[in-house]
Amino acid sequence: MPTLSDIRSEFKKLANPEKAKFLSRFFKTGKGEYAEGDILIGVTVPITRSIIKKYAPLLTLKETETLLRSKIHEERLAALLILVSKYKRGDNITKEAIYNIYLNNTKHINNWDLVDVSAEHIVGAFLNEKDKAPLYKLAKSDLLWDRRIAIIATFHYIKLGKTEDTHKLAQLLLSDKHVLIHKAVGWMLREVGKRCSKKELDNFLDKNITKMPRTMLRYAIEKYPEKERKALLAIKSV
Repeated sequence: MPTLSDIRSEFKKLANPEKAKFLSRFFKTGKGEYAEGDILIGVTVPITRSIIKKYAPLLTLKETETLLRSKIHEERLAALLILVSKYKRGDNITKEAIYNIYLNNTKHINNWDLVDVSAEHIVGAFLNEKDKAPLYKLAKSDLLWDRRIAIIATFHYIKLGKTEDTHKLAQLLLSDKHVLIHKAVGWMLREVGKRCSKKELDNFLDKNITKMPRTMLRYAIEKYPEKERKALLAIKSV
């Protein structure tokens, strides 16, 4: 039966140094950047997904958690995709175990792509019919990735037509200093307008446009008609 060392050997064989250089720049791993020191080996997402199709049913949760703590970015991505797969197929005990593994390892879920493929499917899904207090705790964390997890987790609710927590967390994160949070909040607000109600988004903008970082606003109104978009950006510029 395949083991954790087998999946790591497969990643090692598929490493592409040229792609690794490009991806390291793309994911901001340089000195002083938000992913400083992260190691990418140049395995693309489609290849990673093909690998996990073979290994997801075979790795235990303990092995998957070990993989999530890898120094290699692509291995952490694989671990998260495996956890998402196991969560969707798991019983309630398994789902709670995966949720706890996730929250105990957020320091390893340390880039926007890692958060974005997993937060809604694990954290959002687990808390769907539960108290959302953990999201607000994450949103107040000093760790950038915790805050991004909090807002991206609400994508699960937006898809169900529920927007209350997205609005509340967006309000809480209006003053966040990091551009990755500005982009994430703007993206979720845009999804509220697209999937649920443009009027809701309009109301949020009416109340908060002067307080929103420009990047957050730009992401939120990306799907607006050009004339309306320019008018809103002009208000922000005043």
